[in-house]
This record gives sequence, structure tokens and C-alpha cells, in this order.
Amino acid sequence: MNIDEIRGEYPILNREVAGKPLIYLDNAATSQTPRCVVEAINEMYYRYKANVHRGVHTLSQEATDHVEATREHVRQFINAASTQEVIFTRGTTESINLVAASFGEMLYNGDEIILTVMEHHSNIVPWQLVGHRKRIRIRVVPISDEGQLDLEAYEDMFTDNTRFVAITHVSNVLGTVNPVKQMIEIAHKHDVPVLIDGAQAAPHMQIDVQDLDCDFYALSSHKMYGPAGVGVLYGKQHWLEGMEPYQGGGEMIGRVTFERTTFADLPFKFEAGTPDFVGISAFGAALDYIERLGIDNIASHEHELLEHATTELMQIDGMRIFGTVPGKSSVISFLVRDISSYDMGLLLDKLGVAVRTGHHCTQPLMDRYGVNGTVRASFAVYNTLDEVDRFVSAVKRVASMF
Repeated sequence: MNIDEIRGEYPILNREVAGKPLIYLDNAATSQTPRCVVEAINEMYYRYKANVHRGVHTLSQEATDHVEATREHVRQFINAASTQEVIFTRGTTESINLVAASFGEMLYNGDEIILTVMEHHSNIVPWQLVGHRKRIRIRVVPISDEGQLDLEAYEDMFTDNTRFVAITHVSNVLGTVNPVKQMIEIAHKHDVPVLIDGAQAAPHMQIDVQDLDCDFYALSSHKMYGPAGVGVLYGKQHWLEGMEPYQGGGEMIGRVTFERTTFADLPFKFEAGTPDFVGISAFGAALDYIERLGIDNIASHEHELLEHATTELMQIDGMRIFGTVPGKSSVISFLVRDISSYDMGLLLDKLGVAVRTGHHCTQPLMDRYGVNGTVRASFAVYNTLDEVDRFVSAVKRVASMF
């Protein structure tokens, strides 16, 4: 890949922050958006803006075609069996909430759900809300100091009361790539369905939901070079057909009377109201962009950046990196001596380096390591080795101030 050419697609990378060239290393939170995606947004607003699925006029039909073309594109991208299994949401968080609310209606007192200690709050809090209503129990898979899940403990957690498993594919803090296919196989031996939080996986690796055999998979556009406010929930058709809708409103109905409502067929049953048809259409352009570059090429480049950054950071006195499992994704979470993550992040910003600080919406994981937060640098296809070197130099400079 020609990284200079790729960077030319992102005008924001030419910005300066505090008089310094911007080094954007907060990609695990949200990636930047290339021109081709922004142009797709503009085209939708300028040429095709009309409500979808509801009009017989030309603009409505054209807008609908754009949305449904993206749905088919997503189906291919994750290898779903049917577009009926691809539901558009506002992001991974809403996708998980949809499953927690709808599948949660089938849970009862004493039922158990298995999560892991490395889950994002978006895959903890929705299940707690279900737990409070239904009086179900949440069980948590522990991890090693290196950030690896304890699979023996996981397997031992299954009981006659286990009803659901919800686990992250890739940790947004540790970068650990969990053995989700193996974990799904274990769960299915007990006839337990599995949801995978794929927010941190989909931008960096090939996703094949049929090969994984997961029951649900959630991802977000804004972490995949696409617009914010668009997400996807994949669900096996038989589960989705058996679940009650998460929200009610227009589009998701078959027929409405004051006595009774019937629901639309999948996937529209779970897509109440006017969708972000502009963002959804632009997400299709983002998927095109990823496929043009090649997901394996992206992953290889990011791995090179990760390896170089890890080697250089470990030369700094007092450096602690959280998450050291081999094969991890392109995320480095660290602390230097007793310097708070907030102070480190604030001073790095003054040097033009954008990183994430704090608990990263994973407070139970921070508790596991006995820290309040970490500094997180995360890489994308447009980052360079030179940026990594300047980032490391900035960390050294900040560390020398304390």
C-alpha cells in the first residue's frame, strides 16, 4: 500500500494541534473518514435525500436502493446467509441493547449469562438492566495478568441455568483477540447462544459469521472509516424471528389496529422509524474502501506499527503495557511510573498527539489491574512509522517532566 497516497484521502491529517502536526492515535474510539465516504454522504444529500421504503416516487426508490445495496454489501462483508439477518442500528451499543432487551424477554429468575472481565460497558450495563428486571445472574470469565481469558474457567461456568454468552472479539484496552470460535463451540455444546461484540475486530480482520457460527454479531461504522451513527446487528434468522421487537413505530409493522399489531418481516421488524439512510449508504462506501485496500493489508500494516511502537515504548523507564498476549490487535494501553493517564494524555495533546485516556468504558478491567485508567494509542491504516517514532519521543518528553 502507498501510505502517502492513503493519507491524502484524509484532509484532517494535515491539521496542526497546539502548533504541532497532528498524530491521530485514537482510532479504537473512532477512525477518521476518507474523502470517498464524505463524498458519498454529500451525494446522498444532494441527489437522493428522501425517506426510504415508503415512497413510490423516484427519489424514495433510489434512496431505498442505496440502503438495500449496503445491506447486501454488509451481508457479503461478514458472510451472513441472508440480508434478513442484517439489521441496521445506530452502532454496536444499540445492537447489543437490542439483543439484551429482546432476547432478555425470554430469560427468567435464576437464569445465568456469561460475560468476561474485559467487556466494554456496552456489553455489561444492558445485561445488568435485564438482570434487575428478570433477576438473572451474571457470571464473569477471569483473565491472566497478560490479558488472556481463562478458558477452563469459562467452560466450568456452564450450568443447567446458563442461557446466554456475550463476549468481545477483541479487547478495546488490551488488544487481546479472543478465541471466540472455540468459545462459541463450547457454548453450543450446552445449547447456549452467543453474541460477539465485534466493534474492535471488524476494522482489522476478516469476519465470517457463518464460520464462527455465532448467533449474533455487532459492529460499528465509525470505527471502520465510515460515518458515525450507523451500526449493524447480525443475527441468525431463527433467533430474530423468535424475538420481540426492541422498538415500535413506523416501518416495522405489518398491520396496526388499536387492538393488535402484527410486525414486518425481517430485517424491518427491528428497524423502527426513519433510519439514517444517508449514513447507511455512506457505510457502503466505507466497506468499498476497506475492500479496495484489502483487510489483510490493513492488518499487516497495523501490526508493523504495533510491533515497532511496543519495542520503542518498552525502552522507557517505568513503562507498563497492559495486554501482552501474542497476536494482539493494534492497541497499546500503558502507564509510565505513577504518572496519571490524564496528565500524560493532556501533555501529549500539547505535542500534537491524540490518544485516549481513562478507563475506556472498562472499569471492571481497570479494577482487575488495580489502576484508575491507562493511556491508549491505537493505530489505523493511515498511521506511519514516523508518527510512531514521534509519538514515542513525545511520551519520553512527558515522562521526563515528572
